[in-house]
Amino acid sequence: MNAQQALTWSCNSYFAKLAGTLSPRELRQALSERGLLAATGLTRQEEVAAFREPRTRAQVQLAALGVEGIRVTLPELAEAYRSLAAEMAAHPETVATKTVSAGLTDSASFGMAGAASLGGVPVTGKTGTASAESGGATHGWFVGLAPAESPRVVVAVFLPAGHGSDAALVAAKLLAHSPLRKP
Repeated sequence: MNAQQALTWSCNSYFAKLAGTLSPRELRQALSERGLLAATGLTRQEEVAAFREPRTRAQVQLAALGVEGIRVTLPELAEAYRSLAAEMAAHPETVATKTVSAGLTDSASFGMAGAASLGGVPVTGKTGTASAESGGATHGWFVGLAPAESPRVVVAVFLPAGHGSDAALVAAKLLAHSPLRKP
């Protein structure tokens, strides 16, 4: 599996292996550079991510996957995608931009976030499903960029009970009623 396919199908083992090449300091730096460990100013009385500095390779991998040692907020995810969109717009011809763009587009077209494309607006994005801190429930989220070809908005949906695919469907419903929808 390559990076594009791993984004499309949310392959945790691919990204865990990649994260295993980072030191704890490099992981913190990568997360911080995208706005994932600080207040964004997008909401009042905003909470900030909880991040426990990893000490081992396994802890780095689990933190990178969002499984253990980290808890980010939806505004932080939205800021990370805004930052990603700006970076991709500034460097459209790089291999990294082409790979990430294709992976996010495929994810929201036919991959794990495929339901997001049902809103009539071309969208790129990813889903996630996270375990609740207590109990057996899961949280679902979708974060994406729309319209896909020239992003103008970040679409971020969090469901306190559900899966990422459920959040992608909510994103589609929001996009279906947005001014971005083409007649």
